[in-house]
Amino acid sequence: MDRSVKLSLEVRIGKLKLNNPVMVASGTFGTECGKLIDINKLGAYIAKTITLNARIGNPPPRVCETPAGMLNSIGLENKGLDDFIKNKVPLLRRLKIPLVVSIAGDDAAEFKELARALSKVKKIAALEINLSCPNVKHGKRNCLIAQDEGATYKVIEAVRRSTVLPVIAKLSPNVTDIRRIAEAAEGAGADAVSLINTLIGMAVDIDKKRPLLGNVTGGLSGPAVKPVALRMVREAYKSTRIPVIGIGGIMDYKDAVEFMLCGASAVQVGTANFVDPRAPIAIIDGIKRYMAKNGMKEVKELIGALKA
Repeated sequence: MDRSVKLSLEVRIGKLKLNNPVMVASGTFGTECGKLIDINKLGAYIAKTITLNARIGNPPPRVCETPAGMLNSIGLENKGLDDFIKNKVPLLRRLKIPLVVSIAGDDAAEFKELARALSKVKKIAALEINLSCPNVKHGKRNCLIAQDEGATYKVIEAVRRSTVLPVIAKLSPNVTDIRRIAEAAEGAGADAVSLINTLIGMAVDIDKKRPLLGNVTGGLSGPAVKPVALRMVREAYKSTRIPVIGIGGIMDYKDAVEFMLCGASAVQVGTANFVDPRAPIAIIDGIKRYMAKNGMKEVKELIGALKA
């Protein structure tokens, strides 16, 4: 790499300014990983999803490996909003990078209350609206919020009216047409969409003749989902005018570059963190090398540059 050439990895997600496009996906990277890497080298830190009230999550076992990926059925276990503000935020305030908080609720009213409360907390730079966790039931609904464009619009609109913070709608791949859901989120006021969340899957223990997960099904992540994620990111990029954040099987810098070529302004690293918590930093360094090799001065030159 020619060190005389200054490379800019800066990107913007609405009003959110990132020094580089690499974030860690919600629930995949705890602050204790700071013992292994400098977290402040990331573009942003996304906290584990919180809900208005505490949730105990799904029955164990909650995680199992699969070919080219993993299944999880955590079920959004967390201690709720008040505990997050009292006990988690003081630790997260030490970070020098933007803090994005992921929120989930059963209905628009819960999302609205969460957004209002968190908007008053200093340090929080943006909200990621988790409409797509496949391991929880949303009230009496038989489907995910992100599987219904009307429900997506209603929730994002409620959040948008409750906060001035950037709003990122996290979408599900378990839909017929991702474009309609992304367009609904944009129409309701989302500053960006992030996708994909996990695909719904299951695994079986043939000796016990039982599912490997206590919840039977769980969310499939890892390299196995990357082709699906790339296709959906490209579709969302082409059908909306807001930034797209790519998620799904990003294990190294080449994966990240693929997502950006397909239209992602930024990426989130998830499953790779369980394999090697140093992966996000290696991905940032790899993007720099790729840019230098290809004569790029700004990482924005990658976004949507796919020749197709």
